Order: sequence, then C-alpha cells, then structure tokens
Amino acid sequence: MRERLSKKRQMKVLVVDNEKGFASVLTNHLRRRKIEADSACSAAQALEYVRKFQPDVLVLDLQMPDISGLDVFRQIKVLDSTIEVILVTGNGSFDMVIACMQLGAFDYLMKPIDLNHFLDTITGAFENRMRALKERSHTFR
Repeated sequence: MRERLSKKRQMKVLVVDNEKGFASVLTNHLRRRKIEADSACSAAQALEYVRKFQPDVLVLDLQMPDISGLDVFRQIKVLDSTIEVILVTGNGSFDMVIACMQLGAFDYLMKPIDLNHFLDTITGAFENRMRALKERSHTFR
C-alpha cells in the first residue's frame, strides 16, 4: 500500500527540532526513501516553512527554545488544519503530549526514535491526510 500511495502523490514531510543533528538524521532517512523532506530548527522557521513547503506531515519536537510545542502545534493547525502532526518528546512532557493529542495530533514518538517505527508512523499519517483530503473534496462537490 505504501508504494501505491507514493506513486500517486509524493509525500512531503517537515521535521521541526532544535537539535540540528537529530533533525538531519530523520530528514536524511526520509530522503533515502524518496520522500520529500525538509527541516526547521525553530518555531519561527517552522511556521515559515509550513507556508512555503506545504508539508503533508509535520514531525514536531515539543521542546522548542523559542515557543512551546503546544503553541507551535496550534499555530500550524491555524495555517493548515489538514497537516498531520507527529509529536516527538525526549523528556516525558506528557501533559503537553496529551493536550496536543486532544487537539488532533496524529501520534507521538519518544526519543530515541526507532527509524522503522518512525517511517511506519509517517506513512500512516500521510495515508490519513490523503483520506481526509479525499473526503473533503467529495463534500465540496
């Protein structure tokens, strides 16, 4: 099923993490699998990239230096409510994870991330977004 979806429309993923090395590992892992990926290292940069890059899936570290992950999540959903957001946390900030999940985040992952599980989660989020966009287009017909 992954292959069929990727042939129809290439997935676009934005990784947002203030740890540049970590963001680079995830982005490179996606690119090796022919997934269009980019990264941002601050909330301001992430919001700018969402406008320009228009990702299908956004991987968001909850511990950003300039603004809380919850606030970033809210702002991203205002820009595009259909973007699927996967939360990443390394320090067990579960209150923020729960708040974001209640606001519609797709899933969350704990650092260190298993790259195979990461890819499965990204793919599930993309498939979910494609279903939602398809349903939305049928609603407006």
